[in-house]
Amino acid sequence: MQEQSIRRIAIIGGGTAGWMAAAAFSRVLDLNTCQVDLVESEMIGTVGVGEATIPPLRLFNQMLGIDEADFVRKTQATFKLGIRFQDWLREDHAYFHPFGQYGVDFDSVPFHQYLMRAQALGDHGSLSDYSLAEIAAEKGRFAIPNNDPNSILSRMGYAYHFDAGLYAQYLRNYSEQRGVKRTEGKVVEVKQRTGDGFIESVRLDNGAIIEADLFIDCSGFRGLLIEETLHSGYEDWSNFLPCNRAVAVPSESGDSLVPYTVSTARKAGWQWRIPLQHRTGNGYVYCSDYSSDDEAISTLLDHLPGAALAEPRLLKFVTGRRKKFWNKNCVALGLASGFMEPLESTSIHLIQSAISRLLSVFPDRNFHESDTEEYNRQTALEYERTRDFLILHYHANERSDSGLWQACRDMTIPDTLTHKMALFKNKGRIFLGEEEIFSVASWLAVFHGQNVLPQSYDALAETRDADKLLGALREIRRSFQAGSEAMPTHAEFIAKNCRAG
Repeated sequence: MQEQSIRRIAIIGGGTAGWMAAAAFSRVLDLNTCQVDLVESEMIGTVGVGEATIPPLRLFNQMLGIDEADFVRKTQATFKLGIRFQDWLREDHAYFHPFGQYGVDFDSVPFHQYLMRAQALGDHGSLSDYSLAEIAAEKGRFAIPNNDPNSILSRMGYAYHFDAGLYAQYLRNYSEQRGVKRTEGKVVEVKQRTGDGFIESVRLDNGAIIEADLFIDCSGFRGLLIEETLHSGYEDWSNFLPCNRAVAVPSESGDSLVPYTVSTARKAGWQWRIPLQHRTGNGYVYCSDYSSDDEAISTLLDHLPGAALAEPRLLKFVTGRRKKFWNKNCVALGLASGFMEPLESTSIHLIQSAISRLLSVFPDRNFHESDTEEYNRQTALEYERTRDFLILHYHANERSDSGLWQACRDMTIPDTLTHKMALFKNKGRIFLGEEEIFSVASWLAVFHGQNVLPQSYDALAETRDADKLLGALREIRRSFQAGSEAMPTHAEFIAKNCRAG
C-alpha cells in the first residue's frame, strides 16, 4: 500500500485558498514523505480585499495550532457576532443574523417553539431578546464565549473580520516554516498523461517544471487546471442569484468598531461593510442588468464611513459551481471551484470544508473513483444548501423600489427551498439536510427577518406549564441583558488582548 502513497502535491495559485491548503497539508501530512509545492506569481493579483467569516474558521485555526491573539494582531482582525441586514425586507427595516443559539434548551422541543407559544399567550418578548450575540452586538460589546453549558456565554458564537491578504501571508509563513516549498512563476503549459488525461506536470514561464501526483487548483475564476485543462463544466445559477459584479474599496474607519458585518440592500444589489482594526472593507455586489459599473462605483463611494484609501476594484463573476470539483488527479479550491456571492460570508468556509473533505478521502496514486464521486457528491450538496440560504434573502422581500427586487420576488426557486419554507410556514419546523452549513438558528433568524412566519407552533410546546414557561423566558431575557452589560466594549477587548502593532 505504501508504494502507492501520494509523494508530491502541487498547489497552483496562492491567495487564501492556496495557503489554507498548504497550511493544512503541512499540519496533517509528513512532508518528509510527501512534498508540497505551491506555485504563485506576484504578477497575478488576488481577489481578497477584506474578509468576513463564519464561526467554523476558528476550528481550522485551532487545528493548525494557531494562537488566536497572535492571528488577530497580525491580520488586523476584529471579532464578528453576526450580520446586520439593513433594508433587505423593505426600506427602513433591519434585522440581525446572530452567531450562536437562541434562548436556552428546556428539552427536545426547539426553543423557538416555546417562544411562539409564549407570544400566543401574550408575552411581548421578540426573537432578538433571546440571542446573546445579537444583544451584545447591538451594544457594541464582546467577550470570548465558553463551553460551560451552565454559562450563558455558551449560547454565543463568533467569527472574525480580517485582511485576506494578511491572512494568506500569515499562513504562508506558517506553511514555509513547516516545509512547504513556494515557487515564484506563472504557469504557461499543462502536460497531461497519455491515455487517461491525468495531469503530469506544469511548466512555468521561467522554464521550471513542477511534477506532482495530486494537483490543487487555486487559480481563481480562471480554473486553469480544473476547467481550461480538464473541461469539468460549470453550473450557472444566475437565474437564482442574479448579481454578477462587485466593486470593492477600503476606506478609513468610522466612529465605532462594531462587532458585526453590515449588509445594506441597494436598488441593484447590496453593500457590505467590514470593520478591521486599521480600516473598513467596503463593497457593492450588484446585477449589471440594473446598474452600470459607473453607477455602482458612485453608489459605493457615496456610502463609505470614511475617505476611500484606494481606487475601487471591479470584479465580474457568475454565481454557480463546477460540475466536477475533483476531476482525475485535480481538486479545485476557492474561486476555481465555484462562486457563492459573499452575502453570508461563506467563501472561506467553503475552502475550509473542501480541505477537510479532501483529507477525509485522501487518495493514493490509484485515485479510486468512489472517493472522487463521494467528494463531488458532498461538495455539490454543500453548494446547493448554501445557494438556497442565499436565495431566501433575495426571494422573501417586500421592496418596491427597483426591478431587481421584484424579479427576485417573482422568480422560481429550487424545490429544496420551497419545501423548507413550506415546513416553516406551517408550524415553524426547520430540518437540516446533509452538508448544511447553516444551523437552525441561522435559518430562524433569516426566516423571521424576511417576514416568513409560521401559522402555528408544534403541539408539543403545549406540554409545559404556561406560568412556568413565561417566568423562565423572563429570566432568560434578564440574564442575557445582564450578561451583555458585563462584557467590555469590542474596542476595549481588542485593545486589552490583541491590538495590532
